Amino acid sequence: MVAAIAQHHDDRPESIYGLLVQAADTLSAARPGARREMYESYIKRLEDLEKIATDFKGVDKVYALQAGREIRVMVEGDKINDGAAVMLSKDIAKKIEAELSYPGQVKVTVVRETRAVDYAR
Repeated sequence: MVAAIAQHHDDRPESIYGLLVQAADTLSAARPGARREMYESYIKRLEDLEKIATDFKGVDKVYALQAGREIRVMVEGDKINDGAAVMLSKDIAKKIEAELSYPGQVKVTVVRETRAVDYAR
């Protein structure tokens, strides 16, 4: 048990117990209010994440997911092409790094969707 506790922050735990403790620690840290974080500051961080992404041109909707460890950015398909979507994800990530303080990392996913609809009569 002591070894499992010692391994819970290692990149490659040496035992199944170390792996289980690492998984439990990750799940516990993802919940709101974990590690003495105040609920208000947690909500503010999520709002700040969404605000940063919303400020970019062509962004339609933004959702903070997984307790702020990921943001999903929906863009307008007619204004943002595939190449611009890649650059947008990098730009948003850089702005998050520059402006926010957060534990771990934040995954930025840009979703670009186009739809063609027609009706057979």
